[in-house]
Amino acid sequence: MKFNDIPYARPDLEKTQTDMLALKEAFLKAETFEEQWEKMSEMNKIRKDIQTMAALVSIRHSINTLDPFYEKENEVMDEMEPQLEKLNMMFYDLLLESPFLKEFEERLGEYFFERMRLVRKTFSEEIMEELAKENRLATEYQKLLAAAQIEFQGEKYTLSGIQIFFESPDRDVRKSAQEAMWSYFEEHAEKFDDIYDQLVSLRHSMAVKLGYENFVQMGYDRWGRTDYGPKEVAGYREGVKKFLVPLASEIFEKQRERLGFESLNYYDLPFTFPSGNPMPQGDKDQLVSAAVKMYDEMAPETGSFFRMMVERELLDLKQKKGKAPGGYCNFIENEKVPFIFSNFNGTSADVDVLTHEFGHAFQVYQARDIPMPEQRFPGMESAEIHSMGMEFLAYPWMKNFFGEDTQKYYYSHQTGTLTFIPYGVLVDAFQHYVYENPQATPQERKAKWRELEKEFNPWKDYTGNDFLESGGRWQLQAHIYAVPFYYIDYTLAQVVAMQIFLRMQKEDPALWQDYLAICKVGGTLPFLSILKEGHFENPFDEAVVEATVEGLQKSLAGFDHLSL
Repeated sequence: MKFNDIPYARPDLEKTQTDMLALKEAFLKAETFEEQWEKMSEMNKIRKDIQTMAALVSIRHSINTLDPFYEKENEVMDEMEPQLEKLNMMFYDLLLESPFLKEFEERLGEYFFERMRLVRKTFSEEIMEELAKENRLATEYQKLLAAAQIEFQGEKYTLSGIQIFFESPDRDVRKSAQEAMWSYFEEHAEKFDDIYDQLVSLRHSMAVKLGYENFVQMGYDRWGRTDYGPKEVAGYREGVKKFLVPLASEIFEKQRERLGFESLNYYDLPFTFPSGNPMPQGDKDQLVSAAVKMYDEMAPETGSFFRMMVERELLDLKQKKGKAPGGYCNFIENEKVPFIFSNFNGTSADVDVLTHEFGHAFQVYQARDIPMPEQRFPGMESAEIHSMGMEFLAYPWMKNFFGEDTQKYYYSHQTGTLTFIPYGVLVDAFQHYVYENPQATPQERKAKWRELEKEFNPWKDYTGNDFLESGGRWQLQAHIYAVPFYYIDYTLAQVVAMQIFLRMQKEDPALWQDYLAICKVGGTLPFLSILKEGHFENPFDEAVVEATVEGLQKSLAGFDHLSL
């Protein structure tokens, strides 16, 4: 069945509650493990039905936020979610309190139950109203982004569409395009501030109600982090500051040298080479065709999977009016297939989507038969290894996408990999400040962002843009609003993905099987255990960060950057 043919029906909450309660009674009366497993499976089917409908609503709403039907359904799902979470808690309680808990742990793995205990810790009926409001506010933020119509050169552009001008060889075009986009945020600053104010206050209130000092540990627990916490992440941030910030500064200094400017302004940062950035060859259909060829040649598993995605139209890649910005991978439970969402804009990021989001999609498809939906994806710090790792695994085929720009792409991708990590760490440090200081005003938050920016991204010069100079840049980062404490995951995974690249350099014959192994385990193991499964090193070890960065430095030393 093609994506648009998958039927949607609004979940009947009352019937769902009645059916789940009936199965609860049957579960409690069951006298053997196998009987309880059978009732658990029936409850799981109901949960998967709900998740299927929720995924369809989320995807179709983001494809067209102007569609009144799915806008309404999205609002209904936001309101319904806390009630459904209450049923999930009942489901978890039954398993955790079962006399056959040991047997369940043997079949589903101990980590599943460790995560369930954290989920129980972060949920209570007394915060259900706040959870529904949190969903509404996150949706309100997304709609504010999707509604942007940036006037530029006589045309109107979405936030995704305007960004192609950020890479223009004409410096004045780059500057005015960036100014046009940031003026949208400045014009709506009060609204952006108000939404975030409410989110911070709400999250702090929920955390206190549940017995936390503030939202920080609750945020970590929400992500199911059982093998590391704020202390380890703080140490990791210091390692990044020590080894990566100086290297990133050096990379941007070389960029300034290539471009021949006295100083590198913020609107120059996306423009990497004086002859222009690497640009993919062809339109959306040509890029997808090149991806089909790439995945056919990469491995039997990738070839058949990507062809299925294309045939079933499980990719929505082109930008259009009303479409939410960004890119993601979702999973449709009852169809056992992922969905890739993106906004192609004619830059090299279009190719990155076909590798990065494909990595997520490939991983979750490999884990499609694991019984529990909660185990489909691993924790995000592990999930991003699959996506960022696939960007490197795709290197041998980049000539099919970039032609003569291939070397430019390699240099740009590797430097981007390194310079991204300090930014990701900056986002994390900012969120720690925000939730450790929930009473901070919007002005204090923005001042703190700018202070941290100078610490982790010292190359950013906002001369001439008062909004950015005052610390407003973070309001474009949707993760800060919608999924607090997620962003550090990208950076941890990036360190591991760089290890994939270094193993490719050594032509490691075990690499593909190790990559496949960490895909197949899904979310059955925590982060550090998944690293062991794939024979990767722990990024919380400062020596690992140092050695990995040195490996990328050696690769970059092989480029004559001035000739690119």
